Amino acid sequence: MTAPGRWPIHLGVGALRVVRSSAHFDATIGFYRDLVGLRVVDEFRGSYGEDGTIFGLPGTETHLEVVRAQTPGRAVDAFDQLVFYLPDQAAVDQATARLLAAGVRPEADQHPYWEENGGTTFRDPDGRGVIFVSWVYGRDPQPSDGVHRGPPAS
Repeated sequence: MTAPGRWPIHLGVGALRVVRSSAHFDATIGFYRDLVGLRVVDEFRGSYGEDGTIFGLPGTETHLEVVRAQTPGRAVDAFDQLVFYLPDQAAVDQATARLLAAGVRPEADQHPYWEENGGTTFRDPDGRGVIFVSWVYGRDPQPSDGVHRGPPAS
């Protein structure tokens, strides 16, 4: 059994990286760096034929790597998302202010789970969901009607 907040013993993880390819690389980097406000912790050009940028979430123990797509990729799945669970609505308002100021608008028709549980969904330049929520999963109760349905696969 794994203790809460710890990796299983057989996974001696020092860091975790999530990697995504981007068909709109420059715009996607600007979106996450300038509008979402993620910190760039590394960049590479021509490394094994690839260009990429690594964002700290917030440091290097957990990070997001975006790599320039070499060929047109598959359509983005509706559940290819990043969800930022924030402590309250004021934190959501602060986190989304730059997006709104830049003219990026939230999805008018988002997944019913996020609609019911106070999420605000934006789309990055590749069409992936970036969701800001005013409660912390695993710490706070869901704001919905109390029937636990679990979050959508994300």
